[in-house]
Amino acid sequence: MKIAIAGSGALGCGFGYMMQKNGNDVTLMDFWEDHIHAIKENGLTVTVNGEEDTIVIPIGKPSEIKETFDAVFIFTKSMGLRHMLEEIKHVLTEDTKVICLLNGLGHAKTISEYIPEKNIIMGTTVWTGGLDAPGKTHFMGQGPVEVQNADANEKEGTLQVVKMMADSGLNGVYSQDVHFTTWRKACVNGTMNALCSLLDCNIKELFETSEIDGLLEGIVKEFSLVAETEGAHLDVEETIGYLKATAEKVGAHYPSMHQDLKNRRLTEIDFLNGTVAKEAQEKGLEAPYSKLITQLVHAKEDILGIKR
Repeated sequence: MKIAIAGSGALGCGFGYMMQKNGNDVTLMDFWEDHIHAIKENGLTVTVNGEEDTIVIPIGKPSEIKETFDAVFIFTKSMGLRHMLEEIKHVLTEDTKVICLLNGLGHAKTISEYIPEKNIIMGTTVWTGGLDAPGKTHFMGQGPVEVQNADANEKEGTLQVVKMMADSGLNGVYSQDVHFTTWRKACVNGTMNALCSLLDCNIKELFETSEIDGLLEGIVKEFSLVAETEGAHLDVEETIGYLKATAEKVGAHYPSMHQDLKNRRLTEIDFLNGTVAKEAQEKGLEAPYSKLITQLVHAKEDILGIKR
């Protein structure tokens, strides 16, 4: 399969590496010039679950890529989605599948402004990663990558993408309800990402605090209330159990939002707790945890001089 990775940070590089190693024709796209230069000069170095490897793989800015693709995986930050969609229009054909595995909420609506619904595949992943230096990343995980087609008539094309991911060692799974898994993943990020960022700790340290149970319950209840208004049922107790099991697997990992603040990059808080707070207010619901967390993360961005 001919594949483009739109947004070649830690996850994008990890996915691209795994797919290329399985024999797919993969091209990375990014805007970071140092990263692009390093991969062109020295190859892409990826450490997958502790094992390091370096491969030669094409990379360039979207405007430099002239080919078209069977599938495009989008791995931008939430706030960069619209810009990336503008930049990649020329690499899409009427049959190109666009797979969105971004953190956060509301992305399907944005994508549908640019791409026919028949080509949209939404999904979630619990794989994690980090950028160690330009051209060098680490990538960790064993859990599923769940995807589902936006158009009910396009299941066959999605199953081909699922098989490709499964064959590549990425544990591709066809989801029967990606709307639910998107909300559950948002709970992961709205708790682990946000709280680790504010407390300057890793996930293991967070889940060992005396306050973790109350924090999880407060945040998950708010996500559940808003999710219910959009047709996704999140059982609070079950979701908290899922979060604790996920934390146990991930261990001493610093999540992406923590990495963003450390590197003085804008966070995705407005697409997580911020979205829950905003939608709760619009629907006459209460979400004080999400509102306060959003305010605190923005305050931290301001202290660090990160421009919104």
